[in-house]
Order: sequence, then structure tokens, then C-alpha cells
Amino acid sequence: MIIGTTKELKNHEYRVGLVPDNVAALVKKGHTVLVETMAGEGAGFKDEEYINAGATICATPDEVYGKADMIVKVKEPEECEYKFLRDGQILYTYLHLAANKGLADALLQSGCKAVAFETITDKNGHLPCLRPMSEIAGRLSIQEGAKYLEKSYEGRGILLGGVPGVEKGKIVIIGGGIAGTYAAKAAVGIGAQVTLLDIDLSRLEYLDDVFGMSVNTLYSTEANIIKALKTADVVIGSVLIPGGSTPKLVRREHLKYMKKGAVIVDIAIDQGGCCESSHVTTHDDPVFVEEGIVHYCVGNMPGAVPRTSTIALSNATFKYAMLMANNGLEKAMKMEQGLVNGLNIYKGKCTNKNVASSLSLEYIPAMDAVKWSAFGF
Repeated sequence: MIIGTTKELKNHEYRVGLVPDNVAALVKKGHTVLVETMAGEGAGFKDEEYINAGATICATPDEVYGKADMIVKVKEPEECEYKFLRDGQILYTYLHLAANKGLADALLQSGCKAVAFETITDKNGHLPCLRPMSEIAGRLSIQEGAKYLEKSYEGRGILLGGVPGVEKGKIVIIGGGIAGTYAAKAAVGIGAQVTLLDIDLSRLEYLDDVFGMSVNTLYSTEANIIKALKTADVVIGSVLIPGGSTPKLVRREHLKYMKKGAVIVDIAIDQGGCCESSHVTTHDDPVFVEEGIVHYCVGNMPGAVPRTSTIALSNATFKYAMLMANNGLEKAMKMEQGLVNGLNIYKGKCTNKNVASSLSLEYIPAMDAVKWSAFGF
């Protein structure tokens, strides 16, 4: 198979889909790897390293897309890349289609086979390709929240860890999944007061055991969310519905309960955000103030630490890339059930139930779509 990776175009996105070690492993199995020049530069991987690993360097992205059977990226294609997608080509990347109808339509029209990192599952139903970026985003959320709490950014002017004789800052985390858990770890690490809300009682019990008295756990109801918002200096939104739109748990009218200059970090913004007042921002212009509340809603948070993020991501995603390269997507899906859940679009059909529901598209189960395609339907 011919596998390609291109330079990411999203604002301040420096991660890359394949690292040189991945290239070497693919070439060893007899595959051809095409890498757009400078694709790995932002993450610290030079063209020379890819060449030494056996890759062919291409001058333009259309050259890579035009020849590759499978494209391995990090973020969803930008609008200028839609024209490169073609029938039967595998696209393997983060997609977050529930918040991007335009991309979903482009993928459907192209006839490509789009596999999303964020919906692949392991044998336990977990999300192995989303986990490393959730870990990083969770840790970064506290770092960014602390930064934008500073007065120069219109924040409250609070030091989250406090000093002797002064009350510590209060952090509220909505959602106790991987991102929320790692946000809590970072928040506890700097000495803040931490409250974490979730609707899964077994998860709350687990987190209570892990963090003990360091974290106050609350069952997530609107009343408890409002109660927590009233005292919060920083709110971390880390709610996830795999493939689907994020519910708006912090509504616009809730902002009036918050302290002026408090900060909301909406990690869930890739899926639409869990705050009604959120909209996507960039690393160039990461925050905005709404109702006196500072909002940080960068859609590719881990892109700020591309070396760490790229290596962590490839550790999780590459085994599926190799499986598809060696066997083709359809056979790989039979060998690895998690890839069935990862398939979002297949040759003009939406094959992920949550994506279809979020975008009001017809849903066709992944294996049914593959079977129908085999018969020319």
C-alpha cells in the first residue's frame, strides 16, 4: 500500500501523523510512504530523518493525496484539502464530524473511507486513540486556566495555588473521563481546591478513591453545576459523547452566577463544546470574554506541545495504521472490532450512529455499508 502524511494546516498545528519510526516499520513491511516536505518540522522531525527511514519526500500535499491509498493525519482536513480526497481512499485522522457538517458532506461526496481516531474502541470499550490527547488536554487545561486567570487577560487575578495566609483558587471540572481526571491531577498538583462533577456514580466512586480528600466529587445535576459555578475561579469542561455533539451543560444564563473574571476552559470544543457560550478559538487568539467570563476554547489544545503530543498519539494510533496497510480497511475491520467503531464515513454512507444523529444523516451500520459496497449498491 502507498501511505501518505501531509503537513497540518490548522492554526498553530505542529503535530504530524507519522513519525520516522512509523515510516521505517511500514517500509520494512514492503509499503511505500510519502511525506510532504516539512510535515514533521514543527514536532522536531526533519525531512532527512524521514528519508533515512525510507520515505519519499513530496513537494506538495496534492502529490501525496494524489498517490496515496491511505492518508494518515492528525487533524481533520481543512476546506482547501477537500478537493484532494478521492473515491476509495482511506483517511485516518481525528475528524470530530458532529461539529463540522461541511466536512461530513465533503467526505460523503468524495467516496473516501474515513476512520476517526476519536471513535476507535478497544476490547474494553475505551477510546485508545483519544486517550493520549485527552491526557494532554486535561493537563494543559489547568495550565491555560491559570494563565488566563491573570488580570492582564481580564481574569480575576487569582493565583490558583495560593500562598500562606491567602485562600487557594477553586477549580470546577465538569466530566470525570480521561481529560477530567488528568485535569484533576494537575489541579491537585498546584494545590488548588478542586470539585469534579460526573453523572456516572461508579466513576465518581473510583475518583474519590484515587484522589481522596484532595478532590470533592459531586453528582452532576443542574443544581450542583450552578452551585459549583458560583464559587469557581476556573471551570474545565471535559464532557464527551464519542462521535456525538456535546450537551450544553453550562448554559448562557448560568454565566450570571459566576464571578467576573472567572475562566472557562472548554476542552470539549472539538465536539461543539459543553458551554453554550463557547465557540472555537485558535492559538493565535485563544480567548474571548462573554458576560464578564473569560473563555478559552482552542480546538487543538495538544498542538501547543507538538513533540510530546505527536509521539504520544503515534504510540496509540500506529498499530491500526499498520493493520490497515497490511490487510486493507475491510479485512482489518474483521480482524479488529474497534476499527468498525472507528469508521465514520464509507463510500458515501455515514457509518457512525452518533455522528449521523448529530448531523441528521442517514445511518448505515459499518459492516452493512461494506457489504453493500462489495455488491455495487
